[in-house]
Amino acid sequence: MITLRDKTSGAQLATLTEEELAALVASLEEESVRDQDYYISLGTIELLEADGAPASLTDMLRVAMTGREGMDIIWSRD
Repeated sequence: MITLRDKTSGAQLATLTEEELAALVASLEEESVRDQDYYISLGTIELLEADGAPASLTDMLRVAMTGREGMDIIWSRD
């Protein structure tokens, strides 16, 4: 299982599929091979959409972003 969390609060945002995780990792910059966190903004979500990310991922991120300009997320395999 792949869990996506709000890095600041630790709140679980979603359980990701392999396809959703692959889209996230392929589209966003990682600082190292072990990097599992990202800063997300509305622009980031638009980039993911343009790169063909699943709507389930971008829709979930939009909901998580409600009322914020950006947020840090982190994923892990449980």
